[in-house]
Amino acid sequence: MSAPFRFPRFFVTSPAPCPYLPGRQERKVFTELTGPHAGELNDALGRIGFRRSQSVAYRPSCAGCSACRSVRIVADAFTANTTQRKLLRRNADLEISACRPWATDEQFQLLRRYLDARHPGGGMATMDEGDYADMVEHSPVSSYVIEYREPSDDEKPGRLIGACITDQQADGLSMIYSFFDASEDARPSLGTFIILDHIMRARGAGLPYVYLGYWVKGSARMAYKTRYKPIEILGPNGWALMDEEEERAAEAAAFQPA
Repeated sequence: MSAPFRFPRFFVTSPAPCPYLPGRQERKVFTELTGPHAGELNDALGRIGFRRSQSVAYRPSCAGCSACRSVRIVADAFTANTTQRKLLRRNADLEISACRPWATDEQFQLLRRYLDARHPGGGMATMDEGDYADMVEHSPVSSYVIEYREPSDDEKPGRLIGACITDQQADGLSMIYSFFDASEDARPSLGTFIILDHIMRARGAGLPYVYLGYWVKGSARMAYKTRYKPIEILGPNGWALMDEEEERAAEAAAFQPA
């Protein structure tokens, strides 16, 4: 007989400066994902707004602030707009593979270039090879690294230009972290294409949602997450389609300095 399921113990971090909204403090509530039921626990917590980082599930728990809101794309109902359809066609030649969660130097070098270009001085700026390996390999749930490569030739595989650490949950794909070639000579909008590809993957696997993490009201850095419709947002009464007022707030934030 298997051991009974134990209710997880939750902890709260100390306040720290918010990385998204200047002048605010953030705290997180978290629990460990361990044991034979880690996947089931991660699925259940994901449905109430938790995210996974290695063997920890967390969500914001900030005093006096609820700007961070979980969002997920409704994969079956998604309809690409004109720009997104062009982007899908432009990148149709990319070679895409779902790889086991094993860190490679090629992935790490791409991540370093991405962080230097997009997030210099950010919380991951000092990440080394060991940190990246922990990020990829210390997963107690069903995880993959989705790789995006330029077309290969007879002699060698195509250049790695994008990757995403992705969890497969019972009701969808959760995009844990994506990174890509952000140089001027790279293909445009690779980050958008990676999200579009995940929508197609979820749909093909019969999974209803793609979890994008947190949309932060008032943050220009997070405004892109509302460009995939229909999109649901987690509120006090559960998941519901994002309303027009919230969409307008997201669009306004997109034009503010990051």
